[in-house]
Amino acid sequence: MGRSFRRVVTGHNAQGKSVFVIDDTAAHVFTRGPGSAVVTEMWETLATPADNSGNADAIDRAMRLPPPKNGSVFRIIEYPPDKQRLAALDKERAGDDEGSGHSAAFDRNSPRHPGFHKTNSIDYALVLAGEIYALMDEGEVLLKAGDVLVQRGTNHAWSNRTDEPAYLAFVLIDAEPV
Repeated sequence: MGRSFRRVVTGHNAQGKSVFVIDDTAAHVFTRGPGSAVVTEMWETLATPADNSGNADAIDRAMRLPPPKNGSVFRIIEYPPDKQRLAALDKERAGDDEGSGHSAAFDRNSPRHPGFHKTNSIDYALVLAGEIYALMDEGEVLLKAGDVLVQRGTNHAWSNRTDEPAYLAFVLIDAEPV
């Protein structure tokens, strides 16, 4: 499994004072198996504006790729090198991975990359470590640590052509389809 991430969440006590309500290692981690991307879910909102009341863990749910309708999700994804990930995607394409909860969003038959997918969201992606190519239907760009991509409901894929994992932080916000 991939790297773990500490998650610190604030809230309010009974007197309305600000407090830390969660300080843990993010436990909502999903992967489809060896060579697949590792998704660590950090938080989500169910509406805009967000409801900041209560202190329950907002991400305690099954994995899904898009954010909730009218909501958002914050996650960190570890992308293994393509030499590992492409083999895992090929295995999924063959039907060897059922019940992952998010494989249906991927266009396994894309001639450019089997990881092509599209969600009805605006995604803010920040490269935390490593480097990765963002692929569009036409064109690609190399992103390195510190670079940001604003992905606006487009068909896209991620390609890690190095020998080391790439770590990206994402905020996905529900959007109208294009």
